[in-house]
Amino acid sequence: MSGQWKGGAGAGCRVWRNARLATFCAALPGMGVVERGAVMAQNGRISYAGPEADMPTQAAAAETIDCEGRWITPGLIDCHTHLVHAGDRAGEFEMRLAGASYEEVARAGGGIVSSVKALRAAGQDELVTQSLPRLDALLAEGVTTLEIKSGYGLDLDNEKKSLRAARRLGESRPVTVRTSFLGAHALPPEAGGDRDAYIDLVAKLMLSEVAAEGLADAVDGFCEGIAFSPAQIARVFDAARAAGLPVKLHADQLSNLGGAELAARYGALSADHLEYTDEAGAVAMARAGTVAVLLPGAFYFIRETKKPPLDLFRRHGVRMALATDCNPGTSPLTSLLLTMNMAATLFGMTVEECLAGVTREAAHALGLGGEAGTLEAGKRADLAIWNVGRPAELVYRMGFNPLHARIWRGQ
Repeated sequence: MSGQWKGGAGAGCRVWRNARLATFCAALPGMGVVERGAVMAQNGRISYAGPEADMPTQAAAAETIDCEGRWITPGLIDCHTHLVHAGDRAGEFEMRLAGASYEEVARAGGGIVSSVKALRAAGQDELVTQSLPRLDALLAEGVTTLEIKSGYGLDLDNEKKSLRAARRLGESRPVTVRTSFLGAHALPPEAGGDRDAYIDLVAKLMLSEVAAEGLADAVDGFCEGIAFSPAQIARVFDAARAAGLPVKLHADQLSNLGGAELAARYGALSADHLEYTDEAGAVAMARAGTVAVLLPGAFYFIRETKKPPLDLFRRHGVRMALATDCNPGTSPLTSLLLTMNMAATLFGMTVEECLAGVTREAAHALGLGGEAGTLEAGKRADLAIWNVGRPAELVYRMGFNPLHARIWRGQ
């Protein structure tokens, strides 16, 4: 797939028949399986999904695709990425393998500072060019919607440049891109260690300008000892609320600063990472409807040992999504299929939880629960058609892509 996307938004009526469906509809048990199923789409929306025998009469006049018994799931959704970045950090990865400490890597110019320097040096066109192969890798595995964060610019012009590049990616490929402004990601070198002054800049200037230009669909932050305190993040979230933007949060990854509770207090769409979240955080998220986005790629890459508290999330009914966390420093991962395998093997998630986590629950983590993530009438006709004998294969296999076809808005 290359070049500028020129297709429409799915005009005409099409039917995918002779299929097995994993609908993930709440009205059906488990994965919402429909044997001998069919999906009908018109004008980019699903108009029917269910048993083939019950299809509406207008299906007879539609263009028909025989799926030959293949499985259809909702198109996959990667709800947490830092896809737009410049360069890589393979050199510091090699240093760490040789025994270098975090401090030694930082003194050698590594860490997030190197990503900030690289992004600031790159033009918008170059950012798009470098990011397209990462996007294409995700699309090749059935991704139809993804979120892209800023956070490597850390000043107004470069944060806006990142978000504009993310918007352009969505114009260059048949995919839905949601953007998140992550100005409160780290402290830029020029801040001189003054976190409060930088947070003032993010909340009072950067966020308002980003919102005024319509560059962000949500506002994110990093609440951690190496980043920003709950009080500082709250100032950013207050500004987001004033601008009418929903919030998300990198929370409880390395310690428990109460990030999950903070996210819930602001009605966040999601709180992400969550390795150190406690029961109070899980209860607060459940009450607020905040989705737990789990990121096994980062857990694996930085050799974390404390797993997110799945039992707490299950007990209290917290929605659980999965994402790649694609970024150059801690999760250079562009495969949701491998992400699911990691979540199952490292975290103990079930097949159903994994697949729901990259479809239905990921949609909720982006505020798109009414638009995507399940196969049901009214949703976008975003489908993934698979050459598998059972859905478990999508979680079980490693380094193998069984995608037969990816459908975005009916095409």
